[in-house]
Amino acid sequence: MNVLINIDVDDLSKAIRFYSTAFSLEVGRRFGDGGVELIGSSAPIYLLVKEAGTPSSSMAFDTRRYDRHWTPVHLDWVVDDIESAVKRAVEAGARIENAISTQKWGRLALMADPFGHGFCFIQFLGAGYDEIAS
Repeated sequence: MNVLINIDVDDLSKAIRFYSTAFSLEVGRRFGDGGVELIGSSAPIYLLVKEAGTPSSSMAFDTRRYDRHWTPVHLDWVVDDIESAVKRAVEAGARIENAISTQKWGRLALMADPFGHGFCFIQFLGAGYDEIAS
């Protein structure tokens, strides 16, 4: 089974610039004016243009918005150097939400992209998650 990651955005050009710069991704395929595939991570990422205010699903409990919002799903980007990853992402337009913290398993930076989606950078230390696994 493979995983594909889809990220709704309201400005495709801005999203391509951000994700290419912040995460060193490259454009793969384009899907007209409504989407693009980014490659270079362990799973392809699809940026999909969806206008703000449109229903988020057929059940329409919520509408899309691109200010900071909470969702129970987010991306964790595993990096070797968390300081340089945070700096690159901020220069590309990300926001730092919490200072880099250190746990037994590694270092963590909580961030948000320019479209309100939360993400984290993780730099594993020692045995990584095995440090806390039972």
